[in-house]
Amino acid sequence: MSLKDEKTIARIPRNATQELVVRTGNYWGIDILDIRWYVNGNASRKGARVNMEEAKNLLRAIEKALSKNDSE
Repeated sequence: MSLKDEKTIARIPRNATQELVVRTGNYWGIDILDIRWYVNGNASRKGARVNMEEAKNLLRAIEKALSKNDSE
């Protein structure tokens, strides 16, 4: 089953051939956030797909990591 209602939120380039793509959509009836590396325009297996509740926890963890890094 493929991702329904797919929406690209951001494309973050790393170099000429790699980029991190952040997308939302619906997978098997669950709203999800998909963060995945693309190489030459093709999705790699490197990434994460989480439901929106998990995404909120992930955001808090990222914010905590960034604030800790800023204070060092």
